[in-house]
Amino acid sequence: MPAQARLGPPVAGPAQELIDSGFTLENADAPLLHGGLNLADLAHVIDLHERRVIPAAATRALLAVLLQATATPAAEFPYDPSFGEPYNSRERYFTGQIGDAAGWLHAGRPRREAVRIALRLHLRGVLTKLIAAAARLGVEIADLAAQHTRTWLPDQTYLQHAQPSTFGHYLVSFAYPVLRDAERLTGELAGINLSPGGAGCVNGSRLLDDRSRVARLLGFDGFIEHTRDAMWQIDGLIAAMSAASSLLTTQSKLAEDLEIWASTEFDYVSIADGYSRSSVLMPQKRNPYSLSIIRGASGTMIGRLSGFLAVSKSPSARSDNLIYAYGEVPRALDLALRTTRLTAGVISTLEVNQARMWQALESGYSQSTDLAEFIMGQCGVDYRTAYQIVGAAVRKASRDGIRGIDLTVGRLQEAAAEYNGSRLDLDDIDLATVLDPRGIVETRVLDGGAAPQVVAGMAERSREHGERLLAAAAGRQAAVRTAEDDLVQLARTLLADLRAGSTEGEPR
Repeated sequence: MPAQARLGPPVAGPAQELIDSGFTLENADAPLLHGGLNLADLAHVIDLHERRVIPAAATRALLAVLLQATATPAAEFPYDPSFGEPYNSRERYFTGQIGDAAGWLHAGRPRREAVRIALRLHLRGVLTKLIAAAARLGVEIADLAAQHTRTWLPDQTYLQHAQPSTFGHYLVSFAYPVLRDAERLTGELAGINLSPGGAGCVNGSRLLDDRSRVARLLGFDGFIEHTRDAMWQIDGLIAAMSAASSLLTTQSKLAEDLEIWASTEFDYVSIADGYSRSSVLMPQKRNPYSLSIIRGASGTMIGRLSGFLAVSKSPSARSDNLIYAYGEVPRALDLALRTTRLTAGVISTLEVNQARMWQALESGYSQSTDLAEFIMGQCGVDYRTAYQIVGAAVRKASRDGIRGIDLTVGRLQEAAAEYNGSRLDLDDIDLATVLDPRGIVETRVLDGGAAPQVVAGMAERSREHGERLLAAAAGRQAAVRTAEDDLVQLARTLLADLRAGSTEGEPR
């Protein structure tokens, strides 16, 4: 006889293997969701009360136990994987405190709605802090760049001297992507700060004809329109993690450069004591330990994003992706927050060896491109020919121990003769100005160039951009705190009124 499908909730308790592998995992996330679950429950009860869905006595009992839970730290709340996921522990506790009145908490709302709300409440707080941290990092980079608009530096590609530049110009190239990622995170915050409340299971609830009340109570900017989308969307979570991954990738690039430049071989910069670590064996070692943390965090973040993408490709309306989202997304964003604050600390305390940077620039051949362009313009030869002549002159000068700034017309004529038998029209030309790396940098006055005044302008605009983002993040934090505090106070006032018997049965 074929087996019949089992319908209805399970009667027996969960298997120990499920407790160990599933519910224990979910309860580990309870501290991240505890505050948001309390707020979500308070808003739901108030909304039900105002709609006269729930009796006043039940409202009174629920508000009392929920306010008690709100005042209880997550570590002291009786979350227990033996009873299932965190929501089950809460239900068990509330029922033990007030009996079946706790059941009104489920009216028009499944457990997943409460947890989805709690996740968004937590994420908006972490995202706002991360935006502020990214903005602060952008400001720190811009401020340091502004101090080094005339700190001459051989810019590098493939760890080889490229063209003359300044340390300030180099630094601003990191402020821009950091601030762009802060803007991306701001955009994702706008999507995260929308309420999924009132979605019911997937198609809403007959008990609630207006989803805006819960959204306002919780300080959301609005609600997610489509009820099924509200319950199951994950694209915003992926996008937030992606933007955070991009932010850390930029920091990793900077950290890797600084690790190379802090070496004895380069000695361009020094990492402050507070961000370094000694070797227990080799007394001469000064390890830039903070830079390893930054680089490792970037790799970890990429792994977490990849892992979340992997579990997110399930069919729609499945819980597996969001079960992992409750812990993975907040922890990933928290890692990004801590790392970004660390990078800002490294930048704000960085020591720059200007003399060593100039020594490296002065001793190299980074003026070669400008010299070739000068020959092209002065002598009327095509750039490829000028390139070959300068390249030959540089090769011989490097073998002879002659610096780029010491190249002579005679050496160029010799190179031209060897290349194509020509003679350059360089008689009576003083190459000192052409070969001076500082003078070359001063000519880069085009938008985005390395000329000191251009860099100063970019640094100032970056600093102002960061300051605007900081102010917006501070305003967002204040608004959220006010909304959450107001919700708790409204619950306390309503409870007091109910106990006094002054609002029972009153409409909104």
